[in-house]
Amino acid sequence: MAPLSSLNSQSLRPLITPYFTRFKKPHDQNIIFCKTNQQDLDLCLTIEDQSLKLQRRDLLFHTVFGSLSLPAMVPLAFAEEVVPDGFQIYSDDVNKFKITIPQDWLIGGGEGNGFKSVTAFYPSEASNSNVSVVITGLGADFTKLESFGKVDAFAENLVSGLDRSWQRPPGVSAKLIDSKVTKGMYYIEYTLRNPGESERHLYSVLGIANNGWYNRLYTLTGQYLDEESEKYRSKIEKAVASFKLV
Repeated sequence: MAPLSSLNSQSLRPLITPYFTRFKKPHDQNIIFCKTNQQDLDLCLTIEDQSLKLQRRDLLFHTVFGSLSLPAMVPLAFAEEVVPDGFQIYSDDVNKFKITIPQDWLIGGGEGNGFKSVTAFYPSEASNSNVSVVITGLGADFTKLESFGKVDAFAENLVSGLDRSWQRPPGVSAKLIDSKVTKGMYYIEYTLRNPGESERHLYSVLGIANNGWYNRLYTLTGQYLDEESEKYRSKIEKAVASFKLV
């Protein structure tokens, strides 16, 4: 992939693979999300502001998560949209996106400094399956997804950058399943497996939109573990397929 031009003396990397695991600390009702990075380190997001830095060659991307909350879900009825049984539409009028999610799922989200935000959708019961939407501001020279490279090259670069199966001892194994452009957005399907753990199946969707002041990168990630496939795969696939920028 060709080198990308810099923004404020820094290059950019889209956040693609948040491995969010939801749990609660003992005697503490605050929801926590944890992310395992490429070095298998746990980075936890609590109600306190946190910064998460990921690096990959010529791309650098900072995503700041603010305090987690449960914003009210906005069910909408559109005559042109068919909402599956057990689902309803979540509409974010501020960040300009819509997604169809299971009715019984919870919502967590936070704003960073006005330039970044995250919204997570997850089952009410303990689970490693979830869907998240991360939004980050881009520089003026990032006007389209091709600024990050064509979808196939981007997907191969992403997955090869995550794969550590060649190490001794082997690390996480990453495999690309599919990549395509649909409705002006990149769709990437791949799997991750840590040694001795279940395989994690991921769908990532990338899109760019302008909020009237600057371009923003939208990265949706839906994921489920093998043992949760029967329970959550269909729900996550429906949510991922329904994602729209408005």
